[in-house]
Amino acid sequence: MPWCLQEGVCIKTLHSGGFYIPHAHMEEHIKKREKDKICLPYNQREGRINDHKRSQKEEDFAWPFGPDQAGLPLTGELRFSFLIGRGFIPCGLKYLGRPISNSDVCVFHGRVASISWKLVCLCFEMMKMLAGCCVLVLLSIFLPSGFSPLHLSFTDAVRRIHAFSYDYSATTECLIEPRRAQYEGGIIANPDFTHGVQGWTVFGQGAVKEGISKNGNRYIVAHSRRQPLDSISQKVQLEKGKLYSFSAWVQINGGRGNVAVVFKMSRGELVRGGKVLAGNGCWSLLKGGVFANTSSRVEILFESKNTEAEIWVDNVSLQPFTMEQWRSHQDESTDKERKGKVRFEVRNANGTAIEGARFSIKQTKSDFPFGCCMNYHIINSTDYQNWFALRFKYTTFTNEMKWYSTEKIQGQENYTVADAMVRFAQQNGISIRGHNIFWDDPVYQPHWVKNLTSEELQKAAAQRIKSVVSRYAGQLIAWDVMNENLHFSFFEDKLGKNASAVYYARAYQLDPDNTMFLNEYNTIEYSSDEKANPFNYKTKLDEILSYPGNQGISAGIGLQGHFGSGQPNLAYMRSCLDILGSTGLPIWLTEVDVGKDPNQAEYLEQVLREGYSHPAVKGIIMFVGPANAGFNSTVLADEYFKNTPAGDVVDKLIDEWKFQTTEIKADGKGSIEIPLFHGDYNITVKDPVSSSLTAFSYKMTKDVTRDTVHLRINA
Repeated sequence: MPWCLQEGVCIKTLHSGGFYIPHAHMEEHIKKREKDKICLPYNQREGRINDHKRSQKEEDFAWPFGPDQAGLPLTGELRFSFLIGRGFIPCGLKYLGRPISNSDVCVFHGRVASISWKLVCLCFEMMKMLAGCCVLVLLSIFLPSGFSPLHLSFTDAVRRIHAFSYDYSATTECLIEPRRAQYEGGIIANPDFTHGVQGWTVFGQGAVKEGISKNGNRYIVAHSRRQPLDSISQKVQLEKGKLYSFSAWVQINGGRGNVAVVFKMSRGELVRGGKVLAGNGCWSLLKGGVFANTSSRVEILFESKNTEAEIWVDNVSLQPFTMEQWRSHQDESTDKERKGKVRFEVRNANGTAIEGARFSIKQTKSDFPFGCCMNYHIINSTDYQNWFALRFKYTTFTNEMKWYSTEKIQGQENYTVADAMVRFAQQNGISIRGHNIFWDDPVYQPHWVKNLTSEELQKAAAQRIKSVVSRYAGQLIAWDVMNENLHFSFFEDKLGKNASAVYYARAYQLDPDNTMFLNEYNTIEYSSDEKANPFNYKTKLDEILSYPGNQGISAGIGLQGHFGSGQPNLAYMRSCLDILGSTGLPIWLTEVDVGKDPNQAEYLEQVLREGYSHPAVKGIIMFVGPANAGFNSTVLADEYFKNTPAGDVVDKLIDEWKFQTTEIKADGKGSIEIPLFHGDYNITVKDPVSSSLTAFSYKMTKDVTRDTVHLRINA
């Protein structure tokens, strides 16, 4: 169900202060959109022409929120107008779910101060679900005199109102019945197979048939398969620059195996958009996505290397989003996940509200860990130290804690460099992630380790973990225990399949209050890497945590985030975060960087915003730095410590994700209400009469969405 919007069209003013697009302009607008093939009215897709008859006066199309509907008086209005291809849903709460025929406009209005953006978006969501195709046109925003809600800009308003909410829901459980298709299927025809196989075709040499569950649920079956790609398919049109969120429910009729969604591009290129480990007898959610680099007709199909198995598919969805809409999801999630609202009420010693009291608010610390790696160059470089300490309060050492750095010669441990870096961090209030105890890649072992027998390796590894974890226990905020053990298996090959689990248990015994992370690459960066896909990641994590003695471990999910050059597939990245986030474990992006590219700074910003805004992400560390420290992929500062474009992006985000020091005047009740980022604050209140100052501290925590603080000052 595609939809489109056009901003800033104001044609005629209603007597009540709202705005309306005359019907003639609507028809012109629709014809233009049809010509551009951006959004086709629903009935035209069925070979019919929409009927846009006009049978009522303009004023009749204003549907108010009255006291009997939402308790909202009509003093001050917030008005929007929409055009929908067939029918519409008036925006009053009592009308939701009631389509009205032969109408083409809905004007939403009510009291600005009482209407939440969530309510507005709910109205859009309901209309979108019941309308085959929507053309949404924002006409105007009319605010009462003197009202400025959180300094919301017109652009922000457009972004928030017009973007369909993103569905962050996901599960790694295998369900008896599949859940409904997300976004009602989006642009997929016959997404739930209510109409049999209509809209779907056979891809490859297999065949398809309908299936019906005991509960009457319909699905489609790809059978008689000979090749991995033999399956069902549907062709859709992708538009350049849009992100497409995909989901489907799948199972295979024997054993377990990976099922992938594949986008066959117009030139034959196969782009894998996500994978799931599917089973027999229950439905697994396959969630993923793709970015459209070009506008083209593509074919969606499914892949399983188990050619003996049938692929069962149900409730398929492909929902397009513009970059602006995607950004709106990030903004909304940031407001919800990274901020809380507080109301300060100030009174004098007699209990009288102090009208006009001036609040000065300064954030001194952020509760969201956003940091950068550091390396040994920082020990002797004052410029590097100053550059780093000015920006970051969280870090990971690139190599200095790794085994090949601390024991280059067997039996001769040397922590001189690592200790010096720990001291610098502690002196500057910088928290450290421990990286790493072991690395499962055979290439990155101390040279003397590679030729050890299994018995010798077991003894050497026991000494290694005892040495490094005991040395820094209580001084770090996390440990990467076994690095990249989805891609590699050096210790498992030498010591047995439970080697990783054994070392997680040992690390937990030595530092029980710390969080123990897996740490992998390509889980969010590269959709074709089968080894590290989210379901394989969870499977490995479950193996480790189910090992005897590991049930009490505080575990974490480390996703490195080494993105190559070119546009990141943010739709795939978000779907992976959704899936792994459903485990309830904290997710960190642990080594974020972006390959060299003319648009590197832009792509870095996209990745960082995606991570910061996602509800499941609890911290971000970048593996970037200044040129003088040897960084040459993503460089934040040149040899003179002047910002590169990527450095400008990082500084901008640090500034944006921190409350800006401001002064606010209390109202007649001596109160102010303001959203604050989670973190620590110094607040000063100035009495408007005596000019006396009262200072206090405040902490906004992630557990508080709304808080009230009562203050008493001696005037």
